[in-house]
Amino acid sequence: MAPQRYDLRQEPDGTWTVIDVFTGWPAMINGQAQISGDVQATGLDMEEADDLVDLMNLQDVRRRGTTGPT
Repeated sequence: MAPQRYDLRQEPDGTWTVIDVFTGWPAMINGQAQISGDVQATGLDMEEADDLVDLMNLQDVRRRGTTGPT
């Protein structure tokens, strides 16, 4: 199974950030720390951040064409 690219980090203010585990930085899409529109990868509550991590990891697996061992 391919390593998951995105994970969560709790910030000092209690909010959550989706991070790129390969870089350690907030998740970046098209050079922005966001997915699209108003969906930010920083300053999220736990549930939003967890959902975003799942979505971003799914998109990354599809983009890379990796599904794990068969």
